[in-house]
Amino acid sequence: MLNTGLNVDATEFQLTLAHINIAAKRYGHANNPIILALHGWLDNADSFAPLAHEFQQLGLFNSHQLICIDWPGHGLSEHRPGRYPLHWVDYIYDLQAVIQAISTDNQPIILIGHSLGGIIASAYNACMPEHVAKLILIEALAPLFESAEHAKSRLRNGLVQQARFNRQLARPTPTYSSMDVAIQARHQLTGLALPWCELITRRNMQLIDDKCAWRSDPRLKLDSLNRFTFEQVDALMTRSNTATLFIGAIDGYKQLTLTEQHANTWFTDIKMVTLAGDHHLHMGNARQVAESIGAFILN
Repeated sequence: MLNTGLNVDATEFQLTLAHINIAAKRYGHANNPIILALHGWLDNADSFAPLAHEFQQLGLFNSHQLICIDWPGHGLSEHRPGRYPLHWVDYIYDLQAVIQAISTDNQPIILIGHSLGGIIASAYNACMPEHVAKLILIEALAPLFESAEHAKSRLRNGLVQQARFNRQLARPTPTYSSMDVAIQARHQLTGLALPWCELITRRNMQLIDDKCAWRSDPRLKLDSLNRFTFEQVDALMTRSNTATLFIGAIDGYKQLTLTEQHANTWFTDIKMVTLAGDHHLHMGNARQVAESIGAFILN
């Protein structure tokens, strides 16, 4: 049974976009300036519930509202049609459509992105900065990159993996005897604390014949067919004038150290903060993360 101590009201709603339906949650008053939160890979909107709780405790909802979406294929949002492989760049199009749907009079909004959500937010800000009032990146700074020499093997491996996946679709959907079994499975796979595994897992699951099954699009676990080179990322990211806050975790993803050295090249106005916690520090250390964000937003 979930026992996180969270106590914050949220309104569930749907965004009917031209190409897909997106599930979302709103915290705070709908007339306030928007903070849009973008979750990470295989997470969902509820990964921001601890942060929303702390925002409320800090009084941030007196001046702002927080909207958290489920990316396509995550949480309660629709899956992309067809069986084609997914690519992170497609989420930038989703983000543009979401901002157009929620923004009043085309006013810039504040973006918060965690992990994959931060990658998407940083890339969107790089090319469409006029729509971003402030940028907050949690355990992410820029798109992932790799050497061009991996292009052929990545594409081949992705196609082989996709063919194997298509054969697996003919099999019955895997199920769990109870929600607790699924929660434990995510905990063992990721090491994320059990209360947070439960919070995320419940929104990503569905009932099939009285058994639990993942609602998430299984294609999310397939490798990308393509990844940018550093030269492409560097050209994209150079140079943003958007006021930016980067929040990293002491025990977070070590790969971030490869990109942090470029922060002052890619952003003219960036504040770098490192806090206690792991990759999901916005859940496990939500108070300090909320305080850092609050000070940045209200400054």
